[in-house]
Amino acid sequence: MRWGRRASEPGVSSRSSKILRYLLTGIALVAVVVVLAGIKGAQIGSLIAFGKKAQASGPPPEAVGVARAEEQAWEGTLSAVGSVAAAKGVNVSNEAPGTVTRILFESGALVKEGQTLLELDTSVERAQLASALSRKELATTTAGRSRALVEKAAISQAQADNDENVLKMSKNDAETIQAQISRKTVRAPFTGKLGIRQVNVGQYLNPGTPITVLESLDKLYVDFTLPQQRLGDVAVGMPVRVALDGAKGPPMEGLIAAVDPTVDSVTRTIKLRATMPNDGDRLRSGMFVDVHVVRPEKKTVVTVPATAVVHAPYGDSVFVVEERKPDAPGSSTMPDGKPVKTARQQFVKLGEARGDFVTVLDGVKVGQEVVATGAFKLRNNSAIFLGDASGPKPSLDPKPQNR
Repeated sequence: MRWGRRASEPGVSSRSSKILRYLLTGIALVAVVVVLAGIKGAQIGSLIAFGKKAQASGPPPEAVGVARAEEQAWEGTLSAVGSVAAAKGVNVSNEAPGTVTRILFESGALVKEGQTLLELDTSVERAQLASALSRKELATTTAGRSRALVEKAAISQAQADNDENVLKMSKNDAETIQAQISRKTVRAPFTGKLGIRQVNVGQYLNPGTPITVLESLDKLYVDFTLPQQRLGDVAVGMPVRVALDGAKGPPMEGLIAAVDPTVDSVTRTIKLRATMPNDGDRLRSGMFVDVHVVRPEKKTVVTVPATAVVHAPYGDSVFVVEERKPDAPGSSTMPDGKPVKTARQQFVKLGEARGDFVTVLDGVKVGQEVVATGAFKLRNNSAIFLGDASGPKPSLDPKPQNR
C-alpha cells in the first residue's frame, strides 16, 4: 500500500497546477473587464457632464445681420401689367396685283412719308398710257380747230361739242391709266421704321399681300387694365411710370391718355391707355411692362427689408432684436467681445412691397431692430450676435449686377 500512494502523487500535482492556471486566468479576465468598465464609465460620466453643461449654457449664438424698421413716405400707386403698342403702326401691302420689279427698302430701315418702297410691273399700263396721251394730244388739236371754225360758222356747234367731249374722254382715259400705275407703286404712309421684308423681286403679289410692317417712332401706347373698384382713382392726365425688367436706366414716364367708358363684363376691369415718348428706342410694340399709376397723395409707412420676413403657413413673422436677459443661459459676450443678444419672434401683418422693402401694418414699430439676414436659421429667443455686414444695402430701386 505504501507503493500505491507514491505512484499516485504525480497525478494529483498535475491537476492542482491546471486548476491554479485556470484560476489565475479568470482573475486576470475579471480584472480586465473591471478596468474597461471603469474607463467606459468615466467616458460616459464625462459626456453626461458635458451635456449638462451644454444644456445649462444653451445653444451657441448665431451670426446675423440687423436693420432698423424705418418710416418712409411712399407715393400712392396703382400697379398693373401693360402691353406696348405703336401709336401708328400698319401692315404695308399692295393695292393692285402684279409682279415685283423693284424693292427700294431694307429691313429695319427708317423711311419718310411718301418714300417709294416697292414697284410692281407696269409695262402694259405704260403702253396704254402712251396710247392714251397720243389720243389726248390729237383730241386737243381737233378741239382747238373746232373752236376756231365755230367762230367762223364753218362747222356746226354740235360738231364742236362732240370734239370737246372726245377731248374730255381722252383726258379721263389718261388719268385713269396714270392712277393704275400709281396703285402699283407702294409708298410709306408716314415716317417711321420698317420691319422685316416679306417679298422678293419677281414674286407675284395678289392684292393685300403683306410686304412689311411700318411703325412710327415719336411715341408709343401702353394699354393696361385695373379693377373696376379703381375707376374713381384714375383720370386722364395722371402720371404713369413704366418699367421693363432687365432694361437699363430709370423708369419711363408718361400720361394717361384715355379711359375706356365701358367695363369688361367678364373680368370686371377697366381698360386704360397711356402715351409714352419713345426715348432711346427702349420699348418695342408687343412688350409686356410694369405700369404704376402715380396718385397725387403720399402715405407714411413702416418698412423693413424683405429679407427680414419669415413666411410660414401659420403666418408671417420677423425676429426682433432684444437685450439678453441676465438669467439667460450662456455667455453674455463672444470671445472677440461682441455682445450676445436675443431674437424674439414677432408675428406681423404685411402690406405693399416695393423694391427691397415691405411695409409692416402691425407688429413692428419704427426704430426697432430686426434680423435682416440669417432669420431662416433662428427660432424664438435664439441667442445671436452681429456678424460682418456684407452685401448690398436695401433699396427702393434695386439694380442688381449680373455675375
